[in-house]
Amino acid sequence: MHTTIVSTSDLKSHLHDPNWLLLDCQHDLMDHDFGKNAYASEHIPGAHFISMEEDMAGAKSGSNGRHPLPTVAALEAIFGRVGVSPDKQVVVYDNSQNNYAGRVWWTLRYLGHRAVAVLDGGLGKWKDESKPVTAEVPKSSPVEFKAAPDEAMRVQVEALVDNLSHHQLQVVDARTMERYSGAAEPIDPVAGHIPGARLRFWKENMNADGTFKSPAVLRAEFAELLGELEPSQIVHQCGSGVTACHNLIAMELAELPGAKLYVGSWSEWCADLSRPVATGTSP
Repeated sequence: MHTTIVSTSDLKSHLHDPNWLLLDCQHDLMDHDFGKNAYASEHIPGAHFISMEEDMAGAKSGSNGRHPLPTVAALEAIFGRVGVSPDKQVVVYDNSQNNYAGRVWWTLRYLGHRAVAVLDGGLGKWKDESKPVTAEVPKSSPVEFKAAPDEAMRVQVEALVDNLSHHQLQVVDARTMERYSGAAEPIDPVAGHIPGARLRFWKENMNADGTFKSPAVLRAEFAELLGELEPSQIVHQCGSGVTACHNLIAMELAELPGAKLYVGSWSEWCADLSRPVATGTSP
């Protein structure tokens, strides 16, 4: 059972394995039609498309972030539609070094399906190696997907507001330094970061070719970032709970399991102007 990453060579050897299920998660935050159009043009054979905006984001209230978690019933319908069953090894990938696929990886784990991994290097590495792509849409084999949500895997905004006083949790921000510091904010209406948050830009998890760094390297880097903190004290966030999942994958690879996700992330936090905002390059 693969629970973190799968190599391109391993996936190629299982392309016709009925017990493997492939999900295409291509997306562009600035062009919400990009993913479905890119999938229609070419994807890895057998892959089903998962939309970041239509499938992985629930109803927006204006105060719950850009990618709020859908209801459990909605997620059961989505993953049942594409055929995720307990015996399936799921592999997810995208066009952007797994910063979107990571959210699908986390969501399936949150719902109780542990046999899910991201394609190391994503679609870019797959194509660079001249492995096959197609425009053919595979036939779906819907199943009844039964979720068993693990609420210990996420943190709600109220807990982080309380944490401003109690400091029992450590927030780790996956965004760029420019967004973290408040120097630039291209997406959300307020710039800056949650007070006390430490920065770990998600791209720091990768080698030059877009694959994940080795577990040993990741373990050393996260140990330096977190110090004496336990993984269970760590809450990952980003702009909307998507790229933060990349850091969660990296910690799993580093054998530091148990960190949590703040799904609402900065887009939820800054929607309430009564919540404090920090700027600058340090927590």
